[in-house]
Amino acid sequence: MFIFPELENELDVDIDWDKDVREERFRSGGAGGQHVNKTESAIRLTHIPTGLVVQCQSERSQHKNRSTARKILAARYFDVKEKERLAERAKMAGTKLAIEWGSQIRSYVAQPYRLVKDHRTGHENGNLDAVLDGDLDPFMEAYLMRGDKAPAAAAAGADDM
Repeated sequence: MFIFPELENELDVDIDWDKDVREERFRSGGAGGQHVNKTESAIRLTHIPTGLVVQCQSERSQHKNRSTARKILAARYFDVKEKERLAERAKMAGTKLAIEWGSQIRSYVAQPYRLVKDHRTGHENGNLDAVLDGDLDPFMEAYLMRGDKAPAAAAAGADDM
């Protein structure tokens, strides 16, 4: 079981409580004697678009149970939307590498030979002085021409940021 945070009223979740949420009332079980057997104080809320279901029967009052169930549903809905947002962000980042030693984009070698190598595309250029003077067009073209085909080394070291 996962514990969801209790959301403050200031957090804005766009749930249309009248259209998107189905509410069911039923009798609580457990301790409470005749009161729980006669009144429908338990609440079950179902968020129709996402299929989230929340049930609350901790209080004797239907209104308190409804309020608690709404808070829990809002927290779970917020969690689902946050995961979707993070997944979209990770998708946009693509093959972004971790910022650490060994994850550079290009290597510049001046001795014993002169070479610039782009590790994302595998493109190499032997004219080191031109690259250092700003001639990066061949590297940009190689990056754009590769499409979504990343080298195995870049894909293996991909990290969500």
